[in-house]
Amino acid sequence: MIERVLALRKFFAGQGLAAVVVAKPENRRYFSGFTGSSGLLLVSGESAKLLTDFRYIEQAGREALGFDIVRHGSDPYETLAAEMKDLAGEKVGFESDFATWDDYQKMNEICVRLVPVHLDPLRTAKDEAELAALRMAVCLADNAFSHILPFIKPGVSERAIALELEYNMQKNGAEKSAFDIIVASGPRSALPHGRASDKRLAAGELVTMDFGAVFAGYHSDITRTVVLGKASPRQREIYDIVRAAQQAGLAAVTAGALCRDVDAAARKVIADAGLGDYFGHGLGHGVGLAVHEEPRLGPASDTVLVPGMTVTVEPGVYLPDWGGVRIEDTVVVTAGGPLVLTGSTKELIEIDF
Repeated sequence: MIERVLALRKFFAGQGLAAVVVAKPENRRYFSGFTGSSGLLLVSGESAKLLTDFRYIEQAGREALGFDIVRHGSDPYETLAAEMKDLAGEKVGFESDFATWDDYQKMNEICVRLVPVHLDPLRTAKDEAELAALRMAVCLADNAFSHILPFIKPGVSERAIALELEYNMQKNGAEKSAFDIIVASGPRSALPHGRASDKRLAAGELVTMDFGAVFAGYHSDITRTVVLGKASPRQREIYDIVRAAQQAGLAAVTAGALCRDVDAAARKVIADAGLGDYFGHGLGHGVGLAVHEEPRLGPASDTVLVPGMTVTVEPGVYLPDWGGVRIEDTVVVTAGGPLVLTGSTKELIEIDF
């Protein structure tokens, strides 16, 4: 945490700022270690303070080592104003990508000059402790995928599969699911974010499952598509195209690569197969304390990958009224190429019943 605060100070000093207010939960946790649901960090060149309410004072003292803990009342911005009195007239950064208009208005009443900052890039490259937590989160999801396969049968609802996945991950050590679990079968598998419904599975259908676990605050993200029964020639054809696209995307994940070029490598495979119009989302996203964070693997992203970044690689093809296929892994960027953390097989699984 000391190193992270020093990096934060170097960042805002380079922006000509005297201090920064940190409110986004992921960034608040990253820089202080505080896991409570409410609080503000005020970090200047001379001090580091965590403002929180009565509920979290004791917890903050245990978790936010090196921070001065300040208890606020019903309005944290009144306390923030008092703590910022020595910064009157100075430039102070605030997280414009997180603050609400009301938050901004309250901060604007404080006698400082507010400057928008984006702090997420400071946590894109993960250290060894973060990677260890990510590996555990990935392992929990991998184990849940193996566990769920015998449950996938005709007549079982998508919601029942999602609940079993969530129960298995939490039973084995996950804090919670990384997000609302997606289980989409048959024609619904053409919905990239088709959350689990009461629809019951039928023989011959594609079943797409997109889920993840949270461990020590860090998220995993995996998608696998299986077939309930023997795959048709068309199902296997689409699956093989998506798998080839995913492999091309993975091969492009290396330090120094542009995110848009990684996206293009996978997208070309799908476009060359005549299915480019059916892959409408980016190839992937950063994953860590948030399940969707920087960097973004997409056609418009000029971000350069650096060692330690963790991203998903998840191409898909979605054919309306027919179904869809998506394959997704969690990957660490290294100088020598991708380190794929996800271990679940990417062979097309045909489930007997």
